[in-house]
Amino acid sequence: MRVDKWLSAVNVVKRRTIATDMLKSGVVFVNGMKAKASKDLKVGDKVTIEYLKGPKSYEVLQIPATKTIPKSQKEEFVRSVE
Repeated sequence: MRVDKWLSAVNVVKRRTIATDMLKSGVVFVNGMKAKASKDLKVGDKVTIEYLKGPKSYEVLQIPATKTIPKSQKEEFVRSVE
């Protein structure tokens, strides 16, 4: 699944357009490398977003089969890494 789709599908960001803008701005990294929107994610990848308040990292646990998942199931697909 593409990085921009994954970020919105697992409720890390609210909309895919926001995810795309973040990727264009160069604040999203996958496994330590700057990511493009078309980058495919795999289980085990580490996604880091450089916010103004500091970086926030996530680990991909599963790839969702649907466009979005319920917020109650977020823990099954993504884990925050400190």
